Amino acid sequence: MSYQTKVRTPLYPHYEWVQAFISVIEKKPQYLITQLNRAFTELRGTPQNTVNWQAPDIWIPERLPTELQGIALDIWNTSKHQLNPRHIYGSYLFMNNHDLVDTKQGIYQLTAKGQLFLKNDAKVLQGIDENEGLLQLLKLFKAAGQAKTSDIKPQWAEYLSDYSNFGTDSTIRDTLQRRVRNLLYRGLLEKEGLKYSVSPEGLAWLTNAPDASLSEVDKFDLLADIGQHNKAQRNMLFEHLSSMNPYQFEKLVALLLQAMGYEDVQVTKQSGDKGVDVVGNVQIGISSVREVVQVKRTPNTTITRQLIDQLRGALPYHEAIRGTLITLGKFSDGAKEGALFPNAAPITLIDGDKLLDLLIDFEVGVKKRKVEALEVDLSIFEEDFDLDTTILSSS
Repeated sequence: MSYQTKVRTPLYPHYEWVQAFISVIEKKPQYLITQLNRAFTELRGTPQNTVNWQAPDIWIPERLPTELQGIALDIWNTSKHQLNPRHIYGSYLFMNNHDLVDTKQGIYQLTAKGQLFLKNDAKVLQGIDENEGLLQLLKLFKAAGQAKTSDIKPQWAEYLSDYSNFGTDSTIRDTLQRRVRNLLYRGLLEKEGLKYSVSPEGLAWLTNAPDASLSEVDKFDLLADIGQHNKAQRNMLFEHLSSMNPYQFEKLVALLLQAMGYEDVQVTKQSGDKGVDVVGNVQIGISSVREVVQVKRTPNTTITRQLIDQLRGALPYHEAIRGTLITLGKFSDGAKEGALFPNAAPITLIDGDKLLDLLIDFEVGVKKRKVEALEVDLSIFEEDFDLDTTILSSS
């Protein structure tokens, strides 16, 4: 399907970085920025001999020509030490893609749009967000409720295939991650663990954003319906886990471990919540490692450091070198610290949310169904095309 090109800017920057950058280069000669970008290209290291770009106050006078040191330091200081001059290229591409600056007689000048961008004009920012796919990301996270970037990557890839020239796995992942960081930095997304959700400010930003095209609205409504359905199924799964017989719950965990590639998985006994419940072997490199798992099914509980220490103490009895503690509840800060205690056997902690993620990812107790959605390709009706003669000759 053919649409106008969107999501044009790679190395997508934070907007405050761009604002600092264009503030500094205003009324400066264009050739200075050209030379600065070229200088960084020439200073690039190799995998065997990397260049340390930390501490710009130190490396700017050491590595840059005298005529470039002033503007590099201005960028560093104006951004309040947020934009390392080594990484200005994303801001440089952004300002050109969105017409924030112009040149007259080789001197940079802010455009009217650039001046509004500096003032955080909502209309200008929302227009850029729409053009660069950030509003689409907010819609995807809103539809999902709460999701990791990997959860929405397939929908983002589809969006890019419709609107952008980015198509490789690395560029799909990079454009997604950089835009998510932009939204998080601006407070439009919230993060808990590895998952993101739309903040109240993000919902308000979406509500006041420019209207999308009809086809985009239809697709968003479909995604929202699927997202709500999946959220309801996830809640149903949690409720079912909460009411399971303890021994059946341990068997479910054993099935999950098998799906994850563990071998010789065994449920040790019908003991409910005490002691080691499941043991198995996992292949790490060329070594097979024995692991023990303790299961605490009861939700709305907080696991403390004491249980971590008890599980670690049980490892020698099972000839295991690491353990995992699974709960439908949460872990205290002390438990999290104890799990990674220095020079002690590692204990992996899996809470209710993480357990649901694993069950869904490995399809244990969950079935994933494919849904086909038709979409008219209007581009074929707009082009002057010739019928394929091979098709005509064969009919």
